Amino acid sequence: MLSSFALIASLACAASKEARSAPGAAELPPPGLSLAAAVPQGATGTASSTPSSTPLTPTTASSTDSPVGNDSAAKDPPITVPSVKGRTKKDSLALVKAVRAGLESTQWPVKTPPPLPGSILPARRIVAFYGNPLSKKMGILGALPPDKMLARFDQAIAEWQKADPSTPVQPALHLIAVVAQGSPGRDGKYRLRMADTLVEKVASWAATRNALVFLDVQVGQSTVQEELPRLIPFLKRPNVMLGLDPEFSMKPRMDRKQHAMVTDKPGTRIGTMSSDDVNYAIGLLVDLVKQNNLPPKVLVVHRFTHDMLTGAAKIRLDPRVQVVINMDGWGQPWLKYDSYRAYVESQPVQFTGFKLFFHNDTKLGDPILTPAEVLLLNPKPHYIQYQ
Repeated sequence: MLSSFALIASLACAASKEARSAPGAAELPPPGLSLAAAVPQGATGTASSTPSSTPLTPTTASSTDSPVGNDSAAKDPPITVPSVKGRTKKDSLALVKAVRAGLESTQWPVKTPPPLPGSILPARRIVAFYGNPLSKKMGILGALPPDKMLARFDQAIAEWQKADPSTPVQPALHLIAVVAQGSPGRDGKYRLRMADTLVEKVASWAATRNALVFLDVQVGQSTVQEELPRLIPFLKRPNVMLGLDPEFSMKPRMDRKQHAMVTDKPGTRIGTMSSDDVNYAIGLLVDLVKQNNLPPKVLVVHRFTHDMLTGAAKIRLDPRVQVVINMDGWGQPWLKYDSYRAYVESQPVQFTGFKLFFHNDTKLGDPILTPAEVLLLNPKPHYIQYQ
């Protein structure tokens, strides 16, 4: 087994997701971290308060890669947006347009059979802290010592419960259990599987808060089909759920310059998963639920570009697995709203999620989005993730 120092040095510092349709120039990681697309993920920011609200009826369009529904016009009733210091008119317009897109869509809410007994969604809202305890750069889960991280976790839970008292908050810790790598490793798969002892450590933290545990998978040049079976002993537990990160799923592609099939290293370009990958994960979870008499599982699929998830309409839903498409991009508020509108609202699957970055969402001086702002979105996200 690798020592803690060696394991930290070999971990990929997962790239901070930018809420845009194509990857930009990556920042270089500090020495000893393997993934060249790494971006620091410090965790010092806190959500701003929302002391008042302001009605706004936009008449100009904000930019988005994939408009959904009709943009609002002067005849539309005003939508009241929270007044937060530091927000721009562009932020407010993008929020209003995202809200209207969801309201005008006939595809929301997604029509599914009633939830089975024991289902978490939509009766509760999951609020999760994400990352890996072996790296301060991958998210809040490892950015702070455990006691300070859990204290900040308690604060976030309280903020969301106060913002929406009608929906109980379900706490969760979201561990990157398979980490994409910038080097091939012994088997050439460009991914590193975390030791069972690390999963147990995070599970022990979760137990102190009656929290769920999500095991997130960055397959690198491996596959969902290869990586998930190893996690089955943990997924058999009633409180352990699954996450898939297409950004680091590097499938073979045709390179026009080389006129040959190539498979990229994680972090050099944004990866992709297909509905077949998601359906495999759903099928595996369904079998576990049936065989072990478990309550329904939750599957989170990250997305911040169109190509990260192909064939979303072909995802086969089953009431034993609740599927969340999580808007995983970082950036200024208007960009996050536009991305939610373009990549989540426009292609309904079942439930929606929204990621908030303590560091990268605030690096240009914007306060992190507040629960009140995120809750204004339609459909309202039922999964909130902090990185």
